Amino acid sequence: MPIIEVRHLYKTFEQKGSTVEALKDISLQIEAGDIYGIIGMSGAGKSTLVRCLNYLERPTSGEVLIEGNNLGTLTEKQLRAQRSDIAMIFQHFNLLMQKNVIDNICFPMVIQGVREGDAKAQAYELLKTVGLEEKAKSYPAQLSGGQKQRVAIARALASNPKILLCDEATSALDPQTTASILALLKEINQQFGITIVIITHQMSVIREICSHVAIVEQGELVEQGLVEDIFNHPKSKAARELILKDRPEGSWESTSQTADWNGSERQVERVAGDKKLRIVFSENSAFEPVIANMVLKFGTPVNILRADTKNVGGFAKGEMILGLPTDENLQYEMEQYLLEKGLEIEEVTEDVD
Repeated sequence: MPIIEVRHLYKTFEQKGSTVEALKDISLQIEAGDIYGIIGMSGAGKSTLVRCLNYLERPTSGEVLIEGNNLGTLTEKQLRAQRSDIAMIFQHFNLLMQKNVIDNICFPMVIQGVREGDAKAQAYELLKTVGLEEKAKSYPAQLSGGQKQRVAIARALASNPKILLCDEATSALDPQTTASILALLKEINQQFGITIVIITHQMSVIREICSHVAIVEQGELVEQGLVEDIFNHPKSKAARELILKDRPEGSWESTSQTADWNGSERQVERVAGDKKLRIVFSENSAFEPVIANMVLKFGTPVNILRADTKNVGGFAKGEMILGLPTDENLQYEMEQYLLEKGLEIEEVTEDVD
């Protein structure tokens, strides 16, 4: 049985006399212990969806089940008890500015009736977990963004949750700090077995930490599955756009550099009618100069529009976008050659600039 199950979820809002459909027929399942990503651009409905998972937003229709319990059938008292299993962290940390770090972490335990001494002892242990034991007496205003988020994570863990919801938790952080927070979340998932749901608009976050992903566009779930499968073979336009916009630091890109048949590089003007292919290198194909060999085989240059390496679930994946010659027969032969070499390929219709 999945720890989270969403069945035919709808959520509408009334705004200025009109009805806005924020979520339309969302169904998904999240298994216990997973790190599950929900991704979409701004306004896609992903934050509304995550707030429905703990009934901070009540769905207009549909069901949300946590460990088989239908939240819509619970009394307010039962719902509060169920929510104790579901912690949440946010983009802007939501710390109590007038309380120091240790008191911020103690706060949810004190509300639950834990003795002050026991709460502080547990809070210090949680501070060790997030690597901030030396900041116990500091106030939020004295902390960096990454440190604030670590305190927020420690506070979320104070209620001993089974599920941790992260709503754009790294969006306000720089890339290096984001990487450290994602590494911490991965450690927490492995150490405590907590199911983590990541809400983000950044494909790089999904690639780095998530095993499964759901892609939301204009309130609809357009694609879901294993992160690696969607990276290799995106089926929806939204998935393809998110992957193409995902440019990690250190990637290489050009709209004019061409690999010639004799191995030299020359600058040429892009032909608007070029067929563009996105190729993903497998472990086997990564060690063979496939593109150079293809150029030699067919005696025709190809336009390299982008090339980089990305981390997908802890494994390096090579990615390249090629502009093939305009001759359709040659395009077909080159595609077959790439497939024979074990490459994942798909046609790109969106701009890659």
